Amino acid sequence: MRQIVLDTETTGLEPAEGHRIIEIGCIELDNRRPTGRRFHQYLQPDRPIDDGAVEVHGITNDFLADKPRFADVVENFLEFVRGAELIIHNAPFDVGFLNHELRLLGQTESIALHCGVLDTLALARKLHPGQKNNLDALCKRYSVDNSRRELHGALLDAEILADVYLAMTGGQVTLSLEGAAGDAARVATSAIRRLPQERTHLPVLRANAAELAEHSAWLDNLDAASGGVCVWRRLEN
Repeated sequence: MRQIVLDTETTGLEPAEGHRIIEIGCIELDNRRPTGRRFHQYLQPDRPIDDGAVEVHGITNDFLADKPRFADVVENFLEFVRGAELIIHNAPFDVGFLNHELRLLGQTESIALHCGVLDTLALARKLHPGQKNNLDALCKRYSVDNSRRELHGALLDAEILADVYLAMTGGQVTLSLEGAAGDAARVATSAIRRLPQERTHLPVLRANAAELAEHSAWLDNLDAASGGVCVWRRLEN
């Protein structure tokens, strides 16, 4: 399953008031593992950024003066996300801005026609009703390091959200490709032993009906604990 964790920064809060996207950050996951592929772009909005928005993300009009416009990057962006499931925190906000940008280019189709959308805010509210479920609160709840997040930033927030999503849905909890995983890979490589081609082939033992029933019950428990997003169950379907 290919997923794209996505975040945007904007000039303000309402596309209906003419506000625009000024930064897009995307992280690619394949079967819940980071691929290292990402899409990151600052954008010239052709309008002033609200003072309140600058206080949130620190991006200024002077910084964006020489950046491309959405029209210049839209094909590369759609190619990157097409066919994937978008993982977005408070998805209606970002999806609304993406659809607004597409409409400004004369495209009537929604971003949802290019890919699926999973709202992690809605998922968090289902898992933790009555609690704070903003990104900082979820980082604290799931012990995800957000110490670099002095200001909002689309790529940084996408990286943090990827860690939060993986932790919240019961899987891998870090995007790090270095450290212990790399050490383990090097040890495994050094321990490779070639087996003779004439060796006896190992028998394949199939699960019996009782074992399949236990497996199905375990997936039901995972599905309930993850708020209905058990990846194995969805792949089976």
